This record gives sequence, structure tokens and C-alpha cells, in this order.
Amino acid sequence: MRILLSTYGSRGDVEPLAALGAALQAHGVEAKVSAPGDAEFAALLARAGVTMAPAFAPVREWAKEMINRSRSASPEGRARLIAAQAAEIVARQYEALSAAAEGCDAVVAFGLFPSCAAARLVAEQHGMRYMLGTFCPVWLPSPHNRPHEYPSHPLPPGVTDNRLLWEMDIRTKNALFGEAVNGQRASLGLLPVENVRDYVYGNPVLLACDPTLGPWPDSDLIDAVQTGAFILPDERPFPDGLEAFLDAGPPPVYVGFGSISVAREAGFTAIEAIRARGLRAVIARGWAELGPVDDRDDCFAVGEVNQQALFGRVAAVIHHGGAGTTVAAARAGAPQAIVPQIGDQPYWARRVAELGIGANDGAVPSAESLSAALDVALAPETSTRAAAVAGKIRADGAEVAARLLIELAGQPSR
Repeated sequence: MRILLSTYGSRGDVEPLAALGAALQAHGVEAKVSAPGDAEFAALLARAGVTMAPAFAPVREWAKEMINRSRSASPEGRARLIAAQAAEIVARQYEALSAAAEGCDAVVAFGLFPSCAAARLVAEQHGMRYMLGTFCPVWLPSPHNRPHEYPSHPLPPGVTDNRLLWEMDIRTKNALFGEAVNGQRASLGLLPVENVRDYVYGNPVLLACDPTLGPWPDSDLIDAVQTGAFILPDERPFPDGLEAFLDAGPPPVYVGFGSISVAREAGFTAIEAIRARGLRAVIARGWAELGPVDDRDDCFAVGEVNQQALFGRVAAVIHHGGAGTTVAAARAGAPQAIVPQIGDQPYWARRVAELGIGANDGAVPSAESLSAALDVALAPETSTRAAAVAGKIRADGAEVAARLLIELAGQPSR
């Protein structure tokens, strides 16, 4: 049996698929991951022992270009840019996935909606079973949450009926992505689909997040199978000097914003707030290329690092609220202070605050607000609560999903 796992996104999108691919291979399934061809992802998948099939383009430079193009655009201009990007992604990703899917029995797609649309088309053309996956409940139709708001397609003020809002979401996704999906279908000699959202989502959907951090109340709008987060075991040693830094004083505070390249100012503010308490910092460079602001010895900068080991040795984690960082900190029992920016990050920040394991500082932190968030994260009761929640975080999500996919892949495609 062969299963193709597809995503287009940052490390938080790729590392879980490396974990799932490794779990599938432990069951004798030949797994392949289509992911952006950045060197860091190639190394990650090689470490997991999973074959990589490069997606249509590396992601870091592509993402920077898209951010730069959208910054000066109006909401209507950003909507047109999304539609144009979607057409490019669907067409180019369809070609990449068509080659990667040869000989596969199923494809499971995560990441950007247009990339998943390409995977759905490839599955249809190859007669393979298809399943959409997501790392956060907020992306799925449910009476318990509102849909994502897109540029030039705001959710109407005053409307509190989530069912109505999800009906409107169908029209929004048709407006933004319909031409991209149906244009590609036309090039393949296929009839158009009227509802591109439900076509791409399918039913059921694989929900790969921890049920304690991101619970999924049953929804009659879609069937989601929640497996738990996909966690890739990490046995890598610390980079040179980090162990000595950790041993040289009390537990430091970790500061890192992953793929959020606009977080430099938040990083400087975090260092200021940490120093104001007489604490030290471990600074993750990330896409923002963060680093020490001076030559004092109370900060240590790292690149790629074993978060599973590091988070167990820090006093708190200041981060952007990505799904992977959130679950890594929660699993390690590290209190969190989150500065959410985009996508599902506000959801994870809210959940951390609701669980009492950290603070939600909002998208534009000031020295005062981040200081207050750090006060919450460093409070003894937060540490106690974080330790308690850590014991509830599941580590078997990839295994649960692997068994489910093996079962589904053996059934006739629909």
C-alpha cells in the first residue's frame, strides 16, 4: 500500500506529516510526503526516514514575496491577489502531485486550500481515495465557531448564527477559489463543481490536534475524526553551547515566532520584558532572524532546535501560537505567552488562556502588555496548571491516524 501525504506551508505543516509518514511506514505502508522543497524540510523528512516529493515551489521566499505584494494592496486588491495565487497554486501543484501520486492508493492533503484542491483533483483523476486533514478545529464548519474572514469578504456585523455564516463561507470560497478550481477542471475536461469548499473538504475530515488543547464538539455540518496531534519524536542533541547556557543559571524564557517574519519588534519587546525580571532568554532565530540585541551574556540564540527537550527546561515559552509550538510547550508543561498573528494562532492563544496554562497577548504587543502576559505565564499557579495539563496531552495521534488511513485506503474510493 502506498499513501501520498501532501501539504504546502511552513514547518508546522510539514513536521506533523513527517510523523504521520513514519507511523505509516512502521505498519509497512510506503509513505511519501509532498512538501515545499526548502532544505530544512528535506532534512526534516530525511530524519524521519520518509521520502520527499517536492511541491511546486520552496515556501520561504514564495511566502515573503506574497506578503510584500499584499501589504500595499486594498482589501479588494488582496482578494484579487488571493484568487490569482490560487490559480497558480492549483495548476502547478496539480502537476507536482500528479507525478508524486503515481502508484499510490490514497492521498491525504493538509495546508493551503488551493494546494488541497490540487490534491483532490489528482485523487479524482487517479481514482484514489482522498481525505482532507487540518490541525485546528477552527477551519471546519461547525455551529460552535465562526468561519475565517477573508479580505473583501467580511463576516456581516451582528450576525451570530454560525450556521448562516458557514453557508456564506461557501459563497466566499467560490468567489476566491472557484475560478482556480474550475479552471483546472476545465483544462482536464471535467465539469465544474458548484461548491468548491465541500468538494475540497470532503467528508470525513482528519482533525490532527490534541483534544485537550483543541476539543471538537460534534458538528452536523461535517464529520471530523479527531486523532490527536502528530508528534515526531526528537532525539537530537542541543547545539553547541546551549547545554552550558542552560546549566549556568535559572531556567530561561524561550522566545520564538517560527515562520512569522514580521515579529522582530515583538522579539525585541520580549527580551526587554524578560530582562526586566532579571531572567535570561533563549532566542529562536526563525524566519524573522531574531537574535540578541547586544553582547550581554544573558541571551543565547539558536536556529533549528529540539523543542521537545528544550521546553522542558525553560521557565516559559513566548511564541506566535502555531499549532506545533503550542502543543510542544503544553506537552512539556511549559507556561506560554502567545502573540498571535494570523490564521489559527488567535484560536490557540485563546485556548491557552482558557486552560490557564498561559496568556494571550494579542497581535500587537507593547512592553506593558507583554510584561503583563509574562507575569501570568511566570505565576506559580500557571506553572502548576501547565504541569497538570501536560499529563493530558496525547502522544499517539500519528499512530491513531495511520491505523485509520490504512483502513480507509483499503476500501473502494468514492
